[in-house]
Amino acid sequence: VQLVESGGGSVQPGESLRLSCAASGVTLDTYAVGWFRQAPGKEREGISCINNHDDRTYYADSMQGRFTISRDAAKNTVDLHMNSLKPDDTAVYYCATEGMCYKEKGKVVGVFGSWGQGTQVTVSS
Repeated sequence: VQLVESGGGSVQPGESLRLSCAASGVTLDTYAVGWFRQAPGKEREGISCINNHDDRTYYADSMQGRFTISRDAAKNTVDLHMNSLKPDDTAVYYCATEGMCYKEKGKVVGVFGSWGQGTQVTVSS
């Protein structure tokens, strides 16, 4: 399985971005997929995930309301729509699959075997 993230870039606070996670080797709509991020000097954190049973979605409490995860079966992607971006959202964003995810104590937890290389998102004025 190969995952490739795209859509990152540099934006100003308050702007939006859509990240895409494209897969080869699997049909993503039959897999759970998660989005994670890691900022410099910080641990990786879960943002959102979508499960493979009923497409139930999970969001970290700190990001709920600004980020939306969705599948695009025609493109074999899972997208992350990010609105009202803040400087604290600056990080490398990763997608992952071949595993499972859930929400615990306000955080998204994922156990995945396949990860993309990441795409940089920079939010600054």
